[in-house]
Amino acid sequence: MWPVATDPPSPRALLSLVVPALVVGILSALVLIGVSDLAEQLEDVLWDALPGALGIGRYSTAWMVVMLTATGLAVGLVVRFAPGGAGPDPATTALVDPPLGPRVLPGLLAVTVLALAGGVSLGPENPITATNIALVYWLGRRAVPRAPDGLWLPLAAAGTVGALFGTPVAAALILTETIASQPAPGSLWDKLFGPLVAGGAGALTTSLIAKPSFDLDLPRLHDPGWGDLLAALVTASAGAVLGLAAVYALPWAHRAFRLLPGGAWRAFWALGAGGAVLGLLGALGGHLTLFKGLSQVKTLADDPNGWSAGSFALMAAVKLAAVVVASACGFRGGRIFPAIFAGVSLGLCAHALVGQVDVTLAVACTVLGVLLAVTRLGWLSLFTAAVLASDTEVLPLLCVAMLPAWLLVTGRPLMQLADDGSPRR
Repeated sequence: MWPVATDPPSPRALLSLVVPALVVGILSALVLIGVSDLAEQLEDVLWDALPGALGIGRYSTAWMVVMLTATGLAVGLVVRFAPGGAGPDPATTALVDPPLGPRVLPGLLAVTVLALAGGVSLGPENPITATNIALVYWLGRRAVPRAPDGLWLPLAAAGTVGALFGTPVAAALILTETIASQPAPGSLWDKLFGPLVAGGAGALTTSLIAKPSFDLDLPRLHDPGWGDLLAALVTASAGAVLGLAAVYALPWAHRAFRLLPGGAWRAFWALGAGGAVLGLLGALGGHLTLFKGLSQVKTLADDPNGWSAGSFALMAAVKLAAVVVASACGFRGGRIFPAIFAGVSLGLCAHALVGQVDVTLAVACTVLGVLLAVTRLGWLSLFTAAVLASDTEVLPLLCVAMLPAWLLVTGRPLMQLADDGSPRR
């Protein structure tokens, strides 16, 4: 018995979701783990074994430019010849979109692995979520033809987000802002029941196999006062302004890459040119600004005093510039993890500039602001900032700091373009 669209679901109907949700969650996590592991193995070859064999510094300017350019050209070839062009233009996609056709998935997975391994400043979240939604939708309709088509998308999305963040809470928060707000019968928890099971299964599978952690092990905030409140308001707003700069830059960068000649080969040349620009940005900001940014964030957090304020500011700006270039030229990938890196860098910059600003508070608030601008997902931004801080003293300040940051970003363009290249709102 499956939930129907006319009446609130019964307990029996909700229980019928448990098995398919568990299967979807586990499958979603395994796809993520498989792609990530394959990308890491290829990364070791490209950034360790190969430059070592050639006697070239793995993070020298020459190698970064050559490797990112080659990655762009390789991705461009896949986009040119793979069925469906390896998916839609990444500048036009959101984290959760309608299912793609299954014929697109091999190309999409190939370019995702290449981008992750090649050092592109994008995360796996968007293409992996799109892949899992397509797989689950295609398999689910065949395995359980009587189930409503609308069942599979939220389960796959929740399973993937749970796997990405290692907790079903992130999935629940995202879906609260999407499917839970749709006019359908049942309470909020009726709508979230199946996705929470899928998110929990995905999170547990990832935790058991890959053991992900977002805890930056920053010092705890003690006895917050009025000065901390002011710092939270200012740093969260600064993060939102920095994130908005990337949002407003995306349409211009996207338009610039579409001006390149080449006809059917335009995507190939755009990705090659974009890869070269990413290599130069990596040389400018340092090797920590390469890749999706999650492990690099921990390197920064392990030594908050290891760089100057200017260096932290440069890394934050370069990282977001790299996200804009990568998204505009056609690399497939997500923006959440790189945005976290930019937010952490900006927070450490604030602490380096004003020593009285608590480092944990600054990092959490700037991450909150950048994510609000880049994703426009309030609950996810707040959750991520709180998890990075791992400090209950910071949470009330985050809730207050979120208000002016949200006023700055609400009503502004999204970091997502329409098919004609104009920004969505």
